[in-house]
Amino acid sequence: MTVARGLADAQSARLVGIDPVLPPMIAPLDGDVVTAALPDGTRVAGVLQQQVHERNSPARLWSATEVWELTPLLGGAGPAGMDALMRAWRRRMELVGPAERDSACVLTWPSRDVESGSVLMDHGMVPLSVVAVRRGPAPAARSGSLVIRRAKPSDLEAVLELAMAELRYSSMVGSTVNRPEAVALKRRALAERLAAGGPTWLAEREGVAVGLAECAMVLSEPGNSASTRLPPGRWGYVNCVSVLPGARGSGVGQQLMAHVHRELHLMGAVGTYLYYNPPNPLSSVFWPRQGYRPLWTMWEVRPAGALR
Repeated sequence: MTVARGLADAQSARLVGIDPVLPPMIAPLDGDVVTAALPDGTRVAGVLQQQVHERNSPARLWSATEVWELTPLLGGAGPAGMDALMRAWRRRMELVGPAERDSACVLTWPSRDVESGSVLMDHGMVPLSVVAVRRGPAPAARSGSLVIRRAKPSDLEAVLELAMAELRYSSMVGSTVNRPEAVALKRRALAERLAAGGPTWLAEREGVAVGLAECAMVLSEPGNSASTRLPPGRWGYVNCVSVLPGARGSGVGQQLMAHVHRELHLMGAVGTYLYYNPPNPLSSVFWPRQGYRPLWTMWEVRPAGALR
């Protein structure tokens, strides 16, 4: 534990120098330990966790069914340490044997450490998702013909239609998977969210719902999972934003998110965060224009056996 804590502290010091918004690293406790040595004798490590999602798990809509996820503990070793650890991980995966096609190796790393990102690409990994953050004042209201209101349980079918439009598009340009169970899983999750009064907004044009923003409030505090990704505070989480195909490019998303950002700010959010796919030609342009920038990148290789 002492060695892991020392590596985590040294790693935090290096990475905060690259991106001061990053929270301090918390040494992972559970999983298999993978170790490697550099030519000068410096040792690095990682904690490897395997997870198999059940058939009816909502996680299978944004993840492979079988996942090996590595949390690096590189200390101050930087990209050389990452390369050594990735080689050790590859050797560990060879012991596992051929993985199912619906599998992945996953690693999350600070987006601005581009030197280590280059190493990950050398080992076959692809930057499929990012955690992006937005901080600062709420934007001014945008004029337009939309009516934006909170969604109610009676809006379930309209909300589901918009959520599925986003899922189908994202499945072509990122880590999302449009599985046969998607509609049922989405319907159940959205019904629960609407019944609980979760912060969800619809944008309507002439009485027709053309845009959706499904959100939540998340508290980042010492000891909880959010603190591994976000600075301390109460954050607005933008889970799903969708505009019907025929309404895209007409300003629906901008007007909707200006409204949502103001509402989340009034609810006490110190900032907002979301996941988007860099290969998505819509999201990768839209979200930076709304003030978001990448904080963490999720690197993947599918199937898991393709790690090199």
